[in-house]
Amino acid sequence: MSLSDWLKAQWLTEHKTAPQEIADLLAVVDRDLNASAVKGLDDDWRLAIAYNAALQCATAALAACGYRASREAHHHRVIQSLTYTIGAEAQLVAQLEAFRKKRNIGDYERAGVVSRAESAAMVTLAQSLRQEVGDWLRANHPDLL
Repeated sequence: MSLSDWLKAQWLTEHKTAPQEIADLLAVVDRDLNASAVKGLDDDWRLAIAYNAALQCATAALAACGYRASREAHHHRVIQSLTYTIGAEAQLVAQLEAFRKKRNIGDYERAGVVSRAESAAMVTLAQSLRQEVGDWLRANHPDLL
């Protein structure tokens, strides 16, 4: 599979991005990474905030490749696209998927489901992804920075 196959399956739409959009998405990432570092923050919220940072990293990479995820299974598609955009390893994508599911439970079903270790791991993952996407953009799409 490839992103063009995803387009044919209508999981993506074509999208023309601009440097301002990428800058705005990365600003959201940086804001959320800073917010996730606030002392005393509930672990459910820390994970959700860091997860959003990671999601926006993936959204920026997908936009840089000329696509936007369709509404159906949006978060899932954006996360999975990291394999095709930045060449993310399967382990990273699997970790993000697991955190996506954990965030959904914490956001929609019940409180207190996220441990301190899980929220810390999500923050670390989001920070690492921010660096990786930034490096990838500089190497592959410097015109968007």
